[in-house]
Amino acid sequence: MELKVCGMREPDNIRSLISEIGPDWMGLIFYPKSPRYVSDEKAAELKEFPVKKVGVFVNETVEEILKKVDQFGLSAIQLHGSESPDFVKSLAEKTEAELWKVISVGEEIDLKSLEGYLPFVSKFLFDTATAAHGGSGKRFDWEILKTYPFDKGFLLSGGLDEECAEEVLALREQIPQLQGVDLNSKFEDAPGLKNIEKLKRFKKNLDKN
Repeated sequence: MELKVCGMREPDNIRSLISEIGPDWMGLIFYPKSPRYVSDEKAAELKEFPVKKVGVFVNETVEEILKKVDQFGLSAIQLHGSESPDFVKSLAEKTEAELWKVISVGEEIDLKSLEGYLPFVSKFLFDTATAAHGGSGKRFDWEILKTYPFDKGFLLSGGLDEECAEEVLALREQIPQLQGVDLNSKFEDAPGLKNIEKLKRFKKNLDKN
């Protein structure tokens, strides 16, 4: 199971994350309205950390995304807005970074609408629908994912906490396309500041099952 910890920002916190958790991915949020927003002033320092970095964008321009990829050394681009398949295609033509498309889940998923993204994205990420584009701390009904028809892998996000590792693993037994989890607000002491002990407990529960 891939482990992504999102909404990181503080260098000392990141050092602890890398040394004690060793996540597969670390998420940096570049949505200005987010309380976890990462400014350009941190670029030089954050770029040097030895972890694969995912930049989170909401309806941003191709030019700005590509700038951040270079500034922060991003390995993946997470598109968390209403970006169209054509937009994703144009971005894919200009970068070697992986592209992830977030699907915001309410009462249901329009699975047909995902088809246009399939040639261009490395994976989907299913998150709870919210006006703030993530970080709500709320879960959606995972039963919805049992109708997911594509081979393309995905990450599970939205209100995951340290108690749900067993549920996540049980879900993967039913849906093998579930590649990993995206952890954020339920593991925070403050926006952008993660509780390393909570992350440790989750990882231990994930690994022991």
